[in-house]
Amino acid sequence: MQAIGKYRWTICGLLFFATTVNYLDRQVLSLLAPELTDKFGWTNTDYGNITAVFQFVYALSMLFVGRIIDKMGTKAGYTWAIIIWSLGAILHALAVQIGEGLHLLGFTAVSASVIGFMIARAVLGFGEAGNFPAAIKATAEYFPKKERSFATGIFNSGANVGAILAPLTVPFIAAKWGWEMAFIVIGAIGFLWIIFWFIYYDKPEKQKRLSAAELAYIRSDDDEKAEQTTEEDTSSKVKWFKLLGYNQTWAFTIGKFLTDGVWWFFLFWLPKYLDVQYGLTGTQIALPLFVLYSLTMFGSIGGGWFPMYFIKKGYAAYDGRMKAMLMIAVIPLVVLLAQPLGSYTYWLPVLLIGIGASAHQAWSANIFTTVSDMFPKKAVASVVGIGGMAGGLGGVIVSKVGGALFDHFDKLGHIETGYTIMFAFCALAYLLAWIIMKSLVPKYKPITDL
Repeated sequence: MQAIGKYRWTICGLLFFATTVNYLDRQVLSLLAPELTDKFGWTNTDYGNITAVFQFVYALSMLFVGRIIDKMGTKAGYTWAIIIWSLGAILHALAVQIGEGLHLLGFTAVSASVIGFMIARAVLGFGEAGNFPAAIKATAEYFPKKERSFATGIFNSGANVGAILAPLTVPFIAAKWGWEMAFIVIGAIGFLWIIFWFIYYDKPEKQKRLSAAELAYIRSDDDEKAEQTTEEDTSSKVKWFKLLGYNQTWAFTIGKFLTDGVWWFFLFWLPKYLDVQYGLTGTQIALPLFVLYSLTMFGSIGGGWFPMYFIKKGYAAYDGRMKAMLMIAVIPLVVLLAQPLGSYTYWLPVLLIGIGASAHQAWSANIFTTVSDMFPKKAVASVVGIGGMAGGLGGVIVSKVGGALFDHFDKLGHIETGYTIMFAFCALAYLLAWIIMKSLVPKYKPITDL
């Protein structure tokens, strides 16, 4: 490995840090949700609607952002994505003023704070939709198929690092300088990343820091040799309707639809869960969330490595990945015990949910890589965009249903029942998704006619 060079791992590092920033920005709101709920009088439905706007815009944008990145190229597409989402993150600090301005114009269907945060979340969602299509495309450019799930697992672990760093920083920034400054400080980090992206990233064929031996290794897959074309060729149009004609597209799309909402739920609702059931707010939630999201690091990196065990035994990349994903899909069943055991100490649900969230990240590293296993590079970002849209819409449903359930059972005096129902879905979603995916694509079958 040393002899052929390792510059591709520098690119993986850039993707890791971009994903870290991505998740830092999106999690600020959830960590401040208990404080903002008290300050502005939000109901669970209000908060669910605010998070659902982010997910809805994110979902729709994923469909188009993948196409845009395929057209613009990875370098320019990623740059614009992080500029937009960083501005959206900072915009949260002005959400109340934006809402009050819209009220003066007659938009009074919801409170000023709710509509202002909805707009900020919409901008954030549009920009953040570019992260995974661009990162998966960069991974397909810089890694041979046998290493892609491991590389994806590494950069995807940035989501966990972002989720870990957020509770360690956001509550303290808010306590010292106010909630507005938390959005501004965290949002500004993305602009620093852009500097390093411009310095270190270029297409492999143009990358002067990449040795000839490493470039040959990256292009070592037999079915990749036909893809060594010009940038104009690799960015040629692939019609969405043609992509929707493949079972492979639907397997990825349904898998994302059923499972992405679980991660969204853990990300956006766990601070409120710890508040309403255990009375943990502000800096008190830092340690439990730090522990919970630290567990997800093992899932992301270990899950990316796991299929390599089967691939080395002779399985095709997709078949080995699906075998690993079945085992991963069983792990979230432990979340079913979160509420029954939560009466002893909040640490038990924290640990059990952490194991479930860790399994999600292992699943995520692999489901993304099924796309680059089966589709040519010129279609990867577009297919990821289609699946990402489905995953975002699944997240919208989870947020809306969750908010309604929690308000309903809160009025009845036992909100814990609402969380029990949601945790049951989180536990079972992966097995259902795997069964459908395996039914649609029983064996490895790469797309060769695009």
